[in-house]
Amino acid sequence: MKLSQLTNTDSSIEICGISSDSREIKSGFLFGSLNDDSYIADAIRNGAAAVIANERFCGDTGNAVLIKAANPNLEFARAAARFYGRAPRHICAVTGTNGKTSIADFIRQILTLDGLKAASMGTLGLIKGNDAPIPSPNTTPNSVAIHRELKELADEGYDYVAMEASSHGLCQYRIGAVSAEVAGFTNLTRDHLDYHKSMENYLAAKTILFTDILKKGGSAVLNADSDVFEHLRHACESTGKKVVSYGRNGKELKLSESTPLTHGQKLRLEYYGKEIEIEIPLAGEFQAMNVLCALGMCAELTGKPFDIIKYAGRIKGAKGRLELIGTTANGAAVYVDYAHTPDALENVIRALRPHTQNRLHVLFGCGGDRDAGKRPIMGRIANDLADAVYVTDDNPRTENAEEIRRQIMVSCPRGINIGNRAKAIKYAIGQLQKGDILIVAGKGHETGQYINGKIFHFSDHEEVLKNL
Repeated sequence: MKLSQLTNTDSSIEICGISSDSREIKSGFLFGSLNDDSYIADAIRNGAAAVIANERFCGDTGNAVLIKAANPNLEFARAAARFYGRAPRHICAVTGTNGKTSIADFIRQILTLDGLKAASMGTLGLIKGNDAPIPSPNTTPNSVAIHRELKELADEGYDYVAMEASSHGLCQYRIGAVSAEVAGFTNLTRDHLDYHKSMENYLAAKTILFTDILKKGGSAVLNADSDVFEHLRHACESTGKKVVSYGRNGKELKLSESTPLTHGQKLRLEYYGKEIEIEIPLAGEFQAMNVLCALGMCAELTGKPFDIIKYAGRIKGAKGRLELIGTTANGAAVYVDYAHTPDALENVIRALRPHTQNRLHVLFGCGGDRDAGKRPIMGRIANDLADAVYVTDDNPRTENAEEIRRQIMVSCPRGINIGNRAKAIKYAIGQLQKGDILIVAGKGHETGQYINGKIFHFSDHEEVLKNL
C-alpha cells in the first residue's frame, strides 16, 4: 500500500507494515512515534520507510519520509485504520470509571442471543460470539491491534462489536479513527489520577468519546444519575448527537424500582415510553444500571428496543464482576469482583448487603505505582460498611507492599492485615459461617500478580476454589 493512501502525503513509497513499537519495525514499515521521539533512530535502523512524529520534532530521519502532525497519535490511528481497511458495520463503545467491562459483555450477549454476529473488545480480551476470550494486555489496545482485530472480525462476518474505551485509550487516541454509531457512559469517580492529575482532566478524556469518536447523528446513552450528565449531554447535543438517558432520573430507560431476589433482582422500568417489569440474574443496583446502559445501547444499535428487552433475564455476569464462585459446606457464599476504586468497592458491598443473612466479609488491597490517595478512602469504606475486613496485597508492582497496606489500615482499624493474598483468602474463607458472604475484591478476572516488578501466576478464582 502506498504511503499516500495512509497519510496526507503524495509519496508513492510502498508501506508493507505499521507499528508504534520500534522493535517491531522492519524494512518498508511506517513507524508511529507517539510518546518518545528518541525511538525514531531505532525505527530507522530497523528499516522504517516513513515516520509519523510530533510537529516539534527537528531530528534527522535519513531516507525515511517524515510526516509531522499536531496530534501524531490521531494521525497514526487513521493510518492504521486505512492500512487494515475493514471493520464491522456497527461499532459501539462505552466509557466510565466502572462498569465498562460488564456493559460491553452484556451487549455482546444480547446481540448474540438475538441471532446477530457480535463480538466485544476490552479488559477480558476479544470475545467472538460465545467463544472463549482471546486475552489482551490493555482495556483499550493500541491502534494497530484495534484495527487488525476489527478487520479480522469483519472478514469473519461479524457485523457488531462493542468496545471498552478507557480514559488512557481515549486521550491517547488509540480509537481515534474508530467511527462509533452508539456510545455509552457509566459514571465518573476517582481513579487514574496518577495519570490524569485532576478530575477535570479525567472527565475531558472521557468526553473525547462523545465529541470525537461518536459519529454525527449517532446516539449517546448516558447515565442521568451522574454528576457529569449535563456536561456530557451538552457536549453531545452541541456536536449533533442524539442523547438517550438511563437511571433513576432517566427518560428513555427510567429505573422506577428494584427489588432484591434470591439470585438477582426485579426491575420496574419506564422503557421507551412503556411501563414494564423484568427480572435479571444479577445482584446490586449498579448491575441494574449496567443492564440498562447495555439495553439502551443495543436498542439504539438495532432500532428494536422491544425485541432486545426479552433477553435481559438471560444475561450472565462478566467474569470477575460480582461473580459467585461457590459456597462453603455451611452455605456461606464467596464472590470475586474487580472492584479496585472507592466507588466500585462501595457499590459491591452495598449490592450484596441485601443478600447477606449474617455477616458480610470483604478482602481487598490496593495496587502499587498507582493513585495512592484512594488507599485510605477504600480502607474507610470497607471499615464502615463491612462486618469483617481482610487487608491484603493486590498488585504491589514496584512499591513496598507492607507500606501500601499500612496506608489502607490507617482508616481501617477493624481490618486484619495479611499480606500474602493466598493466605488471606484461606483465612477469610475459614471464618465464614452460615448466612455469611465473602467478597474477594480487586483483581477479578486477572491471573497474574505484579510483585517487585515481576508477574507471578495468581488467580482469585483458583484460590477460592482451593479452599471451598
